[in-house]
Amino acid sequence: MAVLTRPRQGAWIGGVCAGLAERFGLSANVVRLIFVLSCILPGPQFIIYIAMWVIMPRR
Repeated sequence: MAVLTRPRQGAWIGGVCAGLAERFGLSANVVRLIFVLSCILPGPQFIIYIAMWVIMPRR
C-alpha cells in the first residue's frame, strides 16, 4: 500500500488530492471533483485541505 505523500508531478495546488488519490487507488480528477462538490456543503473542507497540505510530506 502506498504511503500518504504529496507527489511532485501531477499536483495542482498543494498535491493533497493527488496524494489521496494515489494512496487509495483512485483517479486524481475523481478526488478533486469530490472535494469541489463537498465544498457546496457546510463544513471545514478548506481548513482540512490546508492542514493536510502542511502535514503531508512532499515526495
